[in-house]
Amino acid sequence: MNVSDAKRLKELGAENTRLKNLLAESMLESEITKETLRKKW
Repeated sequence: MNVSDAKRLKELGAENTRLKNLLAESMLESEITKETLRKKW
């Protein structure tokens, strides 16, 4: 593995972390919406 490969791997790791956080936020918002709708009915 050369330096550019290591740099790319680090970038992909950071992007993966960012995407996981976005997914977690989206899932949380979805659960909050479901709970809110359940309480209204």
